Amino acid sequence: MLRRILIGIVIIVGIVLAFKYCEFKKDDTSSLDYNTNLIQQQIVNVGKLIVTEGHFSEVVTYKNSNKYLLDMISFEKKALIVVNANVTVAYDLHKMKYEIDEKNKVIKIVSIPKEEITINPDIQYYNVEQSQLNAFTGDDYNKINKSVKANLAKKIEKSSLKTNAQNRLISELSKILILTNTMGWKLQYDGKTIQNETELSNDLKL
Repeated sequence: MLRRILIGIVIIVGIVLAFKYCEFKKDDTSSLDYNTNLIQQQIVNVGKLIVTEGHFSEVVTYKNSNKYLLDMISFEKKALIVVNANVTVAYDLHKMKYEIDEKNKVIKIVSIPKEEITINPDIQYYNVEQSQLNAFTGDDYNKINKSVKANLAKKIEKSSLKTNAQNRLISELSKILILTNTMGWKLQYDGKTIQNETELSNDLKL
């Protein structure tokens, strides 16, 4: 009789432990799903278009001459050109590629989109001088527009506009880093685990 009671107690304890184990596994899975969904939502929130705007101005003098009769006769055209340009540097984080490793609790940033630079110049012509034998043509305006954009591109490289845009990008990506650190996950980029915002800034290949 005592033996049966002991066997019964062992069976009951086994059932309780099995139930508790299953409940633990269920809670662990639920927690993992919750964490994964939370991280995915944060990535969705970060996935937006970051636009940094700037304004540039420059004054250009354009000259061109046609020469005839062994360069003894010359017909010149020239103009003073004032340029005001609105410039934007944008990162479209909708295009960011990433992987979520639920098993190892790792977010891997696969690639970050390159910046998109848009230059919208407003070109005004002053003191235009030309002749019938050397008048302004569509080809002149195309050359001027191309030259203006090339000069503006050089100014943008030397300015703080791109740096400001990159700082905004890092600020957005840091939101993912903060969340992963808080939840005990890891953020990796280019095969390296990112520990803080400084490493994120140093390791980004833009």
